[in-house]
Amino acid sequence: MNTHPVYKPASLADVDSMIAAHPFALVISSTDGAPLATPVPLLLERGVNGDMTLLGHVPRAHPHTDLLRQQPRALAVFQGAHGYISPSWLSDRTQAPTWNYESVQLEIEVDFDDSDEATQNALNRLVDHMERGRPNAWAVAEMGARYAKLAPYVVAFRARVIAAYAKFKLGQNERPSDLAEILAGLEREQQRPLLEAMLRAGVSVD
Repeated sequence: MNTHPVYKPASLADVDSMIAAHPFALVISSTDGAPLATPVPLLLERGVNGDMTLLGHVPRAHPHTDLLRQQPRALAVFQGAHGYISPSWLSDRTQAPTWNYESVQLEIEVDFDDSDEATQNALNRLVDHMERGRPNAWAVAEMGARYAKLAPYVVAFRARVIAAYAKFKLGQNERPSDLAEILAGLEREQQRPLLEAMLRAGVSVD
């Protein structure tokens, strides 16, 4: 991914928060020169030394699973808040449209764990993450006997992150006058996720 210092996230915590809020990644591999992509929910773990690991699960009987067992290197792409920025919001209508977005790309090496314990851990972790804060939150244990029937159809994995690239293009290079109108346009069109991402990035209208 082409990155630029002006679009660099302010901190590693910003990257972690974006992935936590948007865990549904696209895992991309290449086979015989052709791409193979599968959407997969992934959780990020960061060690005390900053090392990154992804935790996930995939269908056991799946062409991409077979490929990753043979070729564990892949790319995981996380897409955060994004949206079209319309010149119709601006007083200066000579400005071109653009697209603001948050994107994180991780080069990974996948390591499958076929044990029942690993599957249970991956499923519990993901469900707990997605159910957190919900009233009457659900837990995997509530499946009862159905869990033993369904769990064998998936396999857990951890993926070591080899390289990480993050680009948060959120109006950092806009003129203050244009930026104020962009924020107002997002507010009018109720594009709250992108508006909030831009405000978190600290863009200034002063």
